[in-house]
Amino acid sequence: MSGHSKWSTIKRKKGANDAKRGQLFAKLVKAIEIAARNGGTDPSNNASLYQAISKAKSNSVPNDNIERALKRVDGNLDTGEIYELTYEGYGPYGVAILINCLTDNKNRTSADVKATLTKHGGSMGTPGSVNYLFERKAIFQFDEYSDELIDYAISNECLDIVESNNSITFEFNPSDFKTINEGLKDLEFKLSNAEIAYIPSIGINITADQFKSISKIIDALEELDDVQEVYANFDIEEKELETLLSE
Repeated sequence: MSGHSKWSTIKRKKGANDAKRGQLFAKLVKAIEIAARNGGTDPSNNASLYQAISKAKSNSVPNDNIERALKRVDGNLDTGEIYELTYEGYGPYGVAILINCLTDNKNRTSADVKATLTKHGGSMGTPGSVNYLFERKAIFQFDEYSDELIDYAISNECLDIVESNNSITFEFNPSDFKTINEGLKDLEFKLSNAEIAYIPSIGINITADQFKSISKIIDALEELDDVQEVYANFDIEEKELETLLSE
């Protein structure tokens, strides 16, 4: 088990008191609509839609919101062409950043991302300059856990376990997302988050003060309407993180 907190676990802790849940819900619903439009409205036959719905539910998006989104797609709502884009960049202290976006205007999104990075001491990277530092993994996060849950994860070929004082994260192969997610439901373990995410294969250890600076650039990127997810390759000591989040 890891002795550090990765950004995937840090953002869950930050999000627990996030006052902008409306913006988060809108982004999650948008991802559902795009997945449904691209692959159909049946999640059993559309892996991307299944993942988008699972992530929305684990973030407490009401079922009515999800159903309305699927009905809009079934009703052939013309939302225009939507592009899925990933930008690569750098934050302070050489931290690598991946920014996943859904947009109907590439030029606007590119300009917004670049301006936000620059404003907060970062910079855009060239294609391929950052993404090799990350791996796509299925992650399942819990605020409470037991030996039974850990045994389940290990017996199902869990790739890594990241434990903290208040949560635990299990990493699996992306292809196992649906199987593990359904298994956890059957065992009635309550998820706090379930998604396929980019997890850093190499993390940069940072201090509490450095975290404050990097957190500002990530928060600013996440506030952009077109940005769906932001991933960064840093680790921070658990005790330092707990102190920061309690301030």
